Amino acid sequence: MTDKKRLLIIDDEENMRHMLSVVTSKAGYQVTMAENGEQALAIQKKAPFPFILCDLKMPKMDGLQFLKALDNDVPQPLIIMMSAYATIDDAVEAMKSGAYDFITKPFKTAEILLALEKANAHLELQKENIRLKAQVEELQGTDGFQEIIAHSGSMRSLLKLTKKVAQYDTTVLVTGESGTGKELIAKGIHQNSARKDKPFIAINCGSIPENLLESEFFGYVKGAFTGADHDRKGLFEEADSGTIFLDEIGELPFGLQVKLLRVLQENEIRPVGSVKSRKINARVITATARDMDQEVSEGRFREDLLYRLNVLTLHLPPLRERKEDIPHLCEHFLAMLNKKMNLSITRVSSEAMGILLGQEWKGNIRELKNCLERAAVMAETDQILADDLSASHGKSAADRQINEMLGTFSLKQAKKIIEKKLITRALEASNGNKSMAARMLEISYPSLLAKIKEYL
Repeated sequence: MTDKKRLLIIDDEENMRHMLSVVTSKAGYQVTMAENGEQALAIQKKAPFPFILCDLKMPKMDGLQFLKALDNDVPQPLIIMMSAYATIDDAVEAMKSGAYDFITKPFKTAEILLALEKANAHLELQKENIRLKAQVEELQGTDGFQEIIAHSGSMRSLLKLTKKVAQYDTTVLVTGESGTGKELIAKGIHQNSARKDKPFIAINCGSIPENLLESEFFGYVKGAFTGADHDRKGLFEEADSGTIFLDEIGELPFGLQVKLLRVLQENEIRPVGSVKSRKINARVITATARDMDQEVSEGRFREDLLYRLNVLTLHLPPLRERKEDIPHLCEHFLAMLNKKMNLSITRVSSEAMGILLGQEWKGNIRELKNCLERAAVMAETDQILADDLSASHGKSAADRQINEMLGTFSLKQAKKIIEKKLITRALEASNGNKSMAARMLEISYPSLLAKIKEYL
C-alpha cells in the first residue's frame, strides 16, 4: 500500500465510520478512523494523512475547528468535508479554512469515491508541478539565470553550455532573432563568472549616432572637441575588470570596427584626443540578430573582427521552436504583471493557451509578453480567456484563422478538426507527455488515449 492511499475518516457516528471504511478500503485506501476532531488531530500530528474525510458537526472538536487547528508547517492534507445539516455559509467557511471539497449527507458511495479520485488527481498534479518547478529552478536557479525560462530541451542544453562558458574569459557572440533574450544570456554569463561583483555595461550599437560612438566607447580627454571641458571615461573603461555587452554588433560602423579589433587584440583603448593608450581588462560579449556571415560576404563587417568576436557562439532558438516553454513563460509573466499592475490573474485558460501555442511569434518572447499584458488589461475574470486575446489582437485576424483552419460549415466535422488540432498542439507543447497534454486539454487520460487512437 502506497502512502498516497492513506485515508483518515473522522465522524462521530459509528455506522457512518464503518460504512465509509468498508467502501474506501475496497477502493484501495488504507483507512484509519477517529471519533472527533481532537482524536483526529492527535493522529494527524503523529503521521500526517494525505486524504481526510471529515464530518462537519461533531462533539468536542467539530470539523471547522479541526481544519483551523491543523499544523501549517506540515504538508497540508486534502480534506473532504461531510455534513447532513450544511448550509451554503458552512460550505464557504469550510473551503476558506482549507477544505478541498464539500459533500452533503446522505450521499451515494460513488460520490465519495469520485471526490477521493478527484483529490488524488489533484495531489498528483501538485507533485508534478513541484517536480517541474524543481527542474526549472535547477536550470535557472544559479545567479543570473532566474529570468530565463528553460523547460525545452534546446534551452536546457543552451543554459548548460552557457554556464560552462561563463567560467572562462573568452569572447562570446550571442545570436538569435529579436526578442529571444540575448541580453539576459549575457547578464547570466556575467553573473556566473569570476567578474560578477564588477560592472556589467550594456550598450546597443544601433542606438547611438555614429559620430558619438567612438567617444562613448573609449571616452575623451579635455579639449578633444568643442564642449569637451573635462576628461570622461568611456564604456570600455567603465567596464574594466567586468563585462561589456555590445548588442546589435552588426550595426557597428565599419570605421569603428577597426578600433574595436585593436581593443580585442591589445586589451587597450585610446580616448578621443589622447596620445596615450590605457590598458583595460573587460570581457566582451556581443549579440546580433543578423546573419554575420552574410554581413561579411557583402562587405559590411570585417571578417577578422568576426573571428575575434565569435570564439564561441551561443544561438538562442526562436519561440516557435521551443513552444513547450510558452506555458511556463506565461506563468512567469502573469506573476510579473500581477505585481506590476496590481492584478490577480491566476492562469491562461486552455482555449487561450491553445491560441498562444499556435502563434508564430515573430517578435518571440518580447511579443508574447506584450500580448499577455494587453490581454491582462482586457480580462474581466481571474483568467485570460480566448476573447481577451482576440480583443487585444483584433477579431478579424482570428476569424480568418478559423476560416482557414476549418474549411467547413459542418459542426460535426469542425469538432473533429478542432479536437485533432488541439490534441496535436498539446502533445507538441508537452513534448509527448500524454498526462500533461490531457491536463492542458482538460480531459481524462483515457479519453485522450481514445482520441489519439481515433484521430492520429
